[in-house]
Amino acid sequence: MDNAVHNGVWSGTWVAERLGVELVGRHDLRELLGLALRRNPKRAHLLVSNVLGKHVPQSPAVVYGHGFALGRRVRELLGADESRRAVVLGYAETATGLGHCVADGVGLAPYLHSTRRPVEGVARAGGFEEAHSHATSHLLLPENPALLAGPGPLVLVDDEFSTGNTVLNTIRALHERYPRERYVIVALVDMRSAADAGRLDVFADEIGARVDLVTTADGTVRLPEGVLEKGQELVERYENPPSGARGTARTAPTDPQPPHNRFTRVELRWPRGIPDGGRHGFTPGHRIRMEAALPAMAARLAECLPEDARRVLVLGFEELMYAPLRLARELEQVLEGAEVRSSTTTRSPVLAVDDPGYAIRSRLVFPAHDDPADGPGERYTYNVAGAGFDAVVAVVDSAADTPELHAPDGLLAKLAAHTPNVVLAVVPSYVPALPHVPERPRMLPEPLRGPAFSSYPPDEVGWLLRDLSDVSLEAPTEEREEAIQAGGAHYAESLPVEYQPSDQYQELFRAALDTSAARIAQAVGAVTELVLAERSPRPVLVSLARAGTPVGALMRRWAKHRHGLELPHYAVSIVRGRGIDANALRWLAAHHDPADVVFVDGWTGKGAITRELADAIKEFEDSDGITGFDPEIAVLADPGSCVRTYGTREDFLIPSACLNSTVSGLISRTVLRADLVGPNDFHGAKFYRELAGADVSVDFLDAVAARFPEVADAVDTTVKELLAADRSPTWEGWAAVERISEEYEIHDVNLVKPGVGETTRVLLRRVPWKILARAGAGADLDHVRLLAEQRGVPVEEVAELPYTCVGLIHPKYTRGATGADGKAVSV
Repeated sequence: MDNAVHNGVWSGTWVAERLGVELVGRHDLRELLGLALRRNPKRAHLLVSNVLGKHVPQSPAVVYGHGFALGRRVRELLGADESRRAVVLGYAETATGLGHCVADGVGLAPYLHSTRRPVEGVARAGGFEEAHSHATSHLLLPENPALLAGPGPLVLVDDEFSTGNTVLNTIRALHERYPRERYVIVALVDMRSAADAGRLDVFADEIGARVDLVTTADGTVRLPEGVLEKGQELVERYENPPSGARGTARTAPTDPQPPHNRFTRVELRWPRGIPDGGRHGFTPGHRIRMEAALPAMAARLAECLPEDARRVLVLGFEELMYAPLRLARELEQVLEGAEVRSSTTTRSPVLAVDDPGYAIRSRLVFPAHDDPADGPGERYTYNVAGAGFDAVVAVVDSAADTPELHAPDGLLAKLAAHTPNVVLAVVPSYVPALPHVPERPRMLPEPLRGPAFSSYPPDEVGWLLRDLSDVSLEAPTEEREEAIQAGGAHYAESLPVEYQPSDQYQELFRAALDTSAARIAQAVGAVTELVLAERSPRPVLVSLARAGTPVGALMRRWAKHRHGLELPHYAVSIVRGRGIDANALRWLAAHHDPADVVFVDGWTGKGAITRELADAIKEFEDSDGITGFDPEIAVLADPGSCVRTYGTREDFLIPSACLNSTVSGLISRTVLRADLVGPNDFHGAKFYRELAGADVSVDFLDAVAARFPEVADAVDTTVKELLAADRSPTWEGWAAVERISEEYEIHDVNLVKPGVGETTRVLLRRVPWKILARAGAGADLDHVRLLAEQRGVPVEEVAELPYTCVGLIHPKYTRGATGADGKAVSV
C-alpha cells in the first residue's frame, strides 16, 4: 500500500481511467504521485504524494531524505553565507513536516510554519488564504515577529507547486510588510501548466526581488472538460458506505467494536523548552537538543511495542508532522527487522476506494479532538485500515489529548479496531512565554553614544550608563585595596588611576593582536552563530561593561558581515555583590523583548559574574514582575566552564584584556555610589577624553573584523562541533579557585583571579601578591611577565594548573605589608 506503483499498477490508474486525467512528466513522476478524489467544490482530483508522509504511510527515512535533499539544494543555490541568513516557511497542514526537513537541509536556518490553530495571547505576524483548499485561512504566529523581518532569503515550502497562487499570494503579502531581495520556492513537485509557468518571472519583476524555484520533479496534470462535475459525481456514488460501516470506504472492512481505551500511554520525556513544531518558530539549536533526546525517546517507545511487531506505524497529528517523523526515523533504526512507516491524520476529506490503482485505499473517520477554532468536525487518517500494522504509535500534542481523543468513536478506538497494539505518545504543546512589560515604565534616559560618550561610533554601542566624567573618582591603587579589604569601601565606589601603558607594553599589545586576531575572530564567529542558532534569530546584544563591550561590538560586526543583520548593542553595568543595573533592565524591557536579550562578556574566570547575573535576574523578576531575561552569558572564552554559550574554552590572551579604557571606548569601570547614582539613574562611568591619543578601541575591532573572511570555514566547523557537543557547565574553574585559595592560605576566593584576562586586571587595578603561571606557557603571558616585573611581583610556575595563569591579590593587604608571603612588615 505504500508504493505509488504496486505490482505494476500505478496508484493513479483508477482516477485516470474514469476521469480522463493525465499525469505528464518525468518517468519517475508516477513513483512520487498517485491520484485520488476529494469532496471539494474547487478541485475534484487530489495529487497524493508517496514521499510526504501524510496520506500514504512511508518509510521515515524516505520522507526525511526527500525534504533534507531539497534543503541541501537550496543551500547550494544560496551559498553558505546567504543560507545562514535564510528563514524557512512551511505551509499548514500538509507541508509542515516537509518544510522542517528542508530547514534541516539548509542548515542554520530557523523554521516557521503557518497554522490554522489560533493561540491565545500570541499576536499574528501575518496570514493568507489558500484558494483551492478545503480549509483556507493560514495564520503566522512566530514567537519572535522579527523572524519574518530580516533581510535574508525567505524559503517557502509546499508539497506541490500547482497554480502558484498560494505561494505568490504569500510572498506578495509578506513583501509588503517585510520586503527582501530574494525568495526561494521549494516543492516536491512542480505541476504548473504552461500558462502558469511564465507567471513567476513576471511576479519577480513586479515586486523587484529574485524568486527561484527548487523541486524534486516537474510535470503537469491534463484535465478534460467537465472533470470537476464528473469527479463530484464519482464521489457521491462511492461515498455512501452501508449501514454500520461509518468511517470507511464502501469496499473497506467494517469497524469492529473495540474495547474502550485499549491503548498504552508512553511518557516520552520530551525536552523542556523545545517546541513541538514550527508553529511559533523552531531554531537549529532546538533541533540539536531534540536530536540529542531522540534516541532515549525512541527507546521508550520501543519498550511499549511487542517484540514480534514486524510492521509499525507512527501516526502524527495534522500539523504535528515533524516530531512524529523524527521519532519514527529513530525507531526505524532501533527496531531491527521491523518495517516502520510514518503518516499523519488530516482535515482533508478524500474518497477511499479499495483498489490497487487508487492512492487512498481505506479511510478512518473520527471527531476532531483539539477543540479547533472553527468548531467540531470530522478528521481522517488514510491507508491504515487493512494495512496489516502490528502496532500504531499515535503521536499528538497535549492540546489534542482530550476526551474526544479517548471517546468510543475517537481516534484511539478507531485505530484499535484495526491493529492489536495502540500506543499513545503526547508531546507538550509549546506556547510562547509572553514577556511582561510594566504598565507605567519609569522615565529613563536614552543610551549614551559616541562621540559625546565613548570613542566608539554611535551605531557600535549604546551605553545604559550615567556620565560621571566631571566627578573625581580615582584613588591610588594601594589605598583602594586597603579600603576594600578592610570592608570600608566597595570596589565600585571609586576608580583606580588609569594605567598608562609604556611604549614597550603597547608594542606587546600590538604584537599580541597581530598574533591572535584570527583566533579571536574565529571565537567571535562561533559564539555569535551559537547565539543566532540557540537564543534568538534577532538577538539584542547587551554587553557587561566594560570587558564585554569590545566582544559585543565584534559579535554585532560578525552578524552584519555574515548575515546582513543590524543587531542592537548596549552596554550595562553589573557589580559583584550589588547585581546588575535594574534600571537598565527596565529600559531594555520597555524597548525590546526580554527573551531576545543576550548578555555578553569577554571571558569567564571562576564564574562569579555568571552567578551574580543569575541571582540578580531572579531578584529583578521578583521585584518588578518583568520576566523573560535569560541570565546565561555568552562569552568569547569560557576557561572556567561556567556557561553553555562560548566561542572557545581555551584560556588564551585576548588583547582587549591587556588594556583598560583605551581598548574599551575610553570608558572607565562602572561606578555605583549612592551620592552619585539615584534611584532613577543608571550606574555611572567616566569618559576619559584626555586619553584619546592612546586609544586603540576601534583599531582593535577593525583588526579582528578584518580576519572574518579567512576564518569563515573554521567557524562553520567549530559551530557544528559545538552544537553537537555537551556544553553543560562543569564549574571546574570554581573548584580550582577554591583549591588554590586554600593551598595558598588566602581563604577568600574573591582574591583569586584565574585566567589571562583576570590576571591582567589584577596587575593593572589591584595590589597583586604573586602570579601563578602554567609551566611552559608561552607568548600569551609576555604582557603578564612584563607587568609583573614592573610591579615587582613574582611569577611562580606551576606544573598542574587548569588555567594559563592565575593572579593572586595581596591577602589582608595593608600598605606596610611586603614580601612574597604578604606578611613581612618593613620598618
